[in-house]
Amino acid sequence: MGARKKRAPRRGSLGYSPRKRASRLVPRVKSWPELAVDKPLPLAFMGYKAGMTHAYIVDEKKGSPTYGKEIFVPVTIIETPPVFVAAVRLYGYDPNRGMYSMGEAWAEPPPGLELHRKISTLGSFDTERKLETLEGLAERAVDVRIIVASQPKLAGGLEKKKPDLLEVRIGGGDIRSRFEYAASKLGNIIEVGEVFSEGQLLDVIGVTKGKGFQGVIKRWGVKELPRWHKHRKGSRRIGARSHGKGTFWETPQPGQTGFHRRTEYNKLVLEIGMDGYKVTPAGGYLHYGLVRSHYVMLMGTVPGPPKRPIVLRHPIRPPAGYNPFNVSKPKIVYLSLDSKQGA
Repeated sequence: MGARKKRAPRRGSLGYSPRKRASRLVPRVKSWPELAVDKPLPLAFMGYKAGMTHAYIVDEKKGSPTYGKEIFVPVTIIETPPVFVAAVRLYGYDPNRGMYSMGEAWAEPPPGLELHRKISTLGSFDTERKLETLEGLAERAVDVRIIVASQPKLAGGLEKKKPDLLEVRIGGGDIRSRFEYAASKLGNIIEVGEVFSEGQLLDVIGVTKGKGFQGVIKRWGVKELPRWHKHRKGSRRIGARSHGKGTFWETPQPGQTGFHRRTEYNKLVLEIGMDGYKVTPAGGYLHYGLVRSHYVMLMGTVPGPPKRPIVLRHPIRPPAGYNPFNVSKPKIVYLSLDSKQGA
């Protein structure tokens, strides 16, 4: 008989450890790209996952075996109603404590806007005076950001009225031009077409579907022990966990599965539209319904279940030679709008 095998590849990646629950449903953007452009623009936008369908597009990737031919691709529809710019915030930098907030100015939503919940500003809406104060601090600022509020009332598949808030960095240009752009947008709305364009790449940040507390078989993909021989105490146990004192942290353990914050990089934007009915299948998307507002069609999948908030960001690690302002619109030959109710 041969020697018994004592080693095997580990099950599950340690790159996402610790696998804990996300701290918030709307993920915070931890890193921002640097865009070498003169025109200031927001670096992220917020939407809601509607569902998936499929399409046939013309492969425009040079060097691909299917270059110039029609290929089948899965697509995800994200409904992106216009967001309301609720505040402008300046950040300074101190070597001892890092980046810190220098001040902010909030705008009161107009009566006709579909913002059905008052946003707490910890004070009054003295917008003009606070903007003047921020303008004097702009020379010492190192970053300009805006706080946007979503308008879920405009989305077709959502019942909630409470807006979701997201802090978005302004990129491009110098600090002065960024502040002037943010101040001009304060109290107004921004559409997704002002942030992204068709044919470019973007990153998707979201919270995955939660699966609760699970064992090591489902959580880590550990091989189950054979049930037919000497395993009366269970076939789904981990086995030897420790060596000496304590337990190795790499040892698979049961625990929270799903509902993790995840980022998927370099998703291709196939289409950006204003009429969501054009991409709504017969009967609507499962667990979502109709898409009524603006939308973004991405190639591939997006983490999370329907109705979950999704943050779209300019790519932070694009491929070599990528220029987001020199891209061509993908050619969509066919988009399936068949009913998904029987799927």
